[in-house]
Amino acid sequence: MAVLVIISTLNICSVPAGNIAAEPVKKPAEKPAVAVFTPQKFAFKNSVTPDEFSFANETLPINDAYVKHKLQWSLRKHEFKNVGSNILQSKAIQLFPIIEPILKAYGIPDDFKYVALVESGFGEGASSKGAKGLWQFMPGTARTYGLKVGGGIDERMSARKSTIAACKYIRSLYSEFNSWTLAAAAYNNGEIKLEHAINRQSEDNYFLMHLNGETASYVYNIVAMKQIILQPEKYGFKPYFKPAELFAFN
Repeated sequence: MAVLVIISTLNICSVPAGNIAAEPVKKPAEKPAVAVFTPQKFAFKNSVTPDEFSFANETLPINDAYVKHKLQWSLRKHEFKNVGSNILQSKAIQLFPIIEPILKAYGIPDDFKYVALVESGFGEGASSKGAKGLWQFMPGTARTYGLKVGGGIDERMSARKSTIAACKYIRSLYSEFNSWTLAAAAYNNGEIKLEHAINRQSEDNYFLMHLNGETASYVYNIVAMKQIILQPEKYGFKPYFKPAELFAFN
């Protein structure tokens, strides 16, 4: 009996290793990939040189001390450290492919896409005066240029439809003032007020006119937005960050 027990024990110990079920090795859980923005993702067209400041092919007269001061102020105001968010960069990535071909179809300079960013800023909520949407249309103006507003419908919130309406409005402003810079100023202040200012001052050069504070800074803000979108790192953009949630435009 003792011999049988010894033989049985030897047989158990000699089972080939391959016949023993190996316990699976647990791999460490993979960390979810974190999306990051890099400077290359902001390589929008219309590259600019560091000292070139223009709007709609009109170069700003920065040799004038007053013009240079106002531009520098707008640039500082829109720097990343002052704005404190990358939402505008995210919006540019999503919206420009919608806006650019519509501007082109209506023969409007590409720089007007920055007007949408200046107008809507970080969101598309209504202003205290009732303007709303990407292009901040007042209800009456929106209806004039083909948008449905009312009855539970507000096409000012459609990126495509509101851009088409904005193009129609901008074309009419250009036809009246024969200047893209003045058309932009009129978009902000209204054509009637701008026309009165021109007649009162006998001056139609935007950069030499005396306008209300918002309109007087409007084109400078557009140019500053253009520079910061095209040259983000120059104005304090940090290459790596978690992107802001993109907006649901249509």
